[in-house]
Amino acid sequence: MASVVHGNLGKGVEEAILDVSRLALKEASPPARLTIDALTVRVVVMEVETGQIRAILEKTGPSRAHLHFHERITADNSAYAGIYPAKTVASHQEHLSTLVAKSLEALALADVYESTLNRGLNLRTQNGRCACRFLKPDFISVTRGPGMRAALTCGLDTAKGLAVAWRIPIVGVNHMQAHALTPRLVSALARSHIEQDEKPEFPFLSLLISGGHTLLVHSKALCNHTVLASTTDIAIGDAIDKMARSILTPDVLNGKDTMYGRILEQYAFPNGVSDYRYNAPAARAQEITPKETKWGWALPVPLAERKTLQFSFSGLGSAIKRICERQETDMEGHQRTQLAREGMRVAFEHLAGKVILALISLRGERDNVNTLVVSGGVASNGYLRRVLRSFLDVRGFQHIQLAFPPTELCTDNAAMIAWTGMEMYENGWETGLTCKALRKWSIDLNAEDGGILGATAWERRTVASKQ
Repeated sequence: MASVVHGNLGKGVEEAILDVSRLALKEASPPARLTIDALTVRVVVMEVETGQIRAILEKTGPSRAHLHFHERITADNSAYAGIYPAKTVASHQEHLSTLVAKSLEALALADVYESTLNRGLNLRTQNGRCACRFLKPDFISVTRGPGMRAALTCGLDTAKGLAVAWRIPIVGVNHMQAHALTPRLVSALARSHIEQDEKPEFPFLSLLISGGHTLLVHSKALCNHTVLASTTDIAIGDAIDKMARSILTPDVLNGKDTMYGRILEQYAFPNGVSDYRYNAPAARAQEITPKETKWGWALPVPLAERKTLQFSFSGLGSAIKRICERQETDMEGHQRTQLAREGMRVAFEHLAGKVILALISLRGERDNVNTLVVSGGVASNGYLRRVLRSFLDVRGFQHIQLAFPPTELCTDNAAMIAWTGMEMYENGWETGLTCKALRKWSIDLNAEDGGILGATAWERRTVASKQ
């Protein structure tokens, strides 16, 4: 997947969320140089774990940004029905340097004055026809963790090499923090001349849901996050992938697309929104009651007997697998479709029910929460959006705004790493060259590892106060 974003994404965050078509990624030539002032910051970024993704982001005001380059090369893991670490790392080693070289041509050209300030880079274009003087980025943002250490190290070592060569700092970014801040990136990209704070403003709730994580987080400030709920077994994205492999027939699953959750959603709701026909249960008693179908099966509601802030998805996946194994040859298409819908409904209502419990627990806080950020690969599911909105409205939280990134920015992407590095850099944080990739790295300030700022090799510089 190759794409470049250049320009306005819409009139505001809500429009960018509701009308994903406005975020259509359009091919664009390298941008003309923008006037440098105290507010202009440029960043080259690498997000490397399951795929190699590069971006060049420029911040042109207190809350405005342009994304000049954004391209992805994803390892082909179709033969393994999921992510195979050795294959992924080999793909990084094969493609990352080429992608870096290509991205550099999206840097703005430097003028004579900027060259005298050591802001320029002499680079030969990929076709080798000419050498140009490009503007050096202010720093490099790179994913440091959490994730597969071998894959992360590929990107981190590349970033260190560029930083040494260009004599600029790096910022090692927490991947989950980046997901939480993605709507603030969308807010900055959507603005042209209006200056205001990034949206959503702190504090807000973050529901971070992917193949590897399920976290409900109280995000109070840039580095101040508290995990309110996490999964006791597997992540929701992993559970949905397992559902897809149980429910879908080989002719539907076969292919190079390993985004099984997306395939399952398309199978369950071929007509999109018109197939949803969903109304949230008005009370928890209805929410935790299994719903029997005309085929005689009912899916179990996870943790129905516990009114606690925890998630669990393994039992749901196992129940679906047993249903499919009992009727492997006799299950006709309509029943498979209904099983896919029910599986997602139960999983998403489980998420929504815990969000409601968290909002109830936060009532009376000095700083009220008015926004629920939903980010990560599973956040691209349109049915999930319907379930969450319906739950909030029915349970008395109509005032809570939902902040879903556009679909292109829900899954892992370099733009969110660039933005998070930008926010950390503007607050005076850089990462020393002694840093290492982190397999585990909590977002929680009170975790044993100290959260985002608990990682080693952070370096603090003095920054001017914002006026």
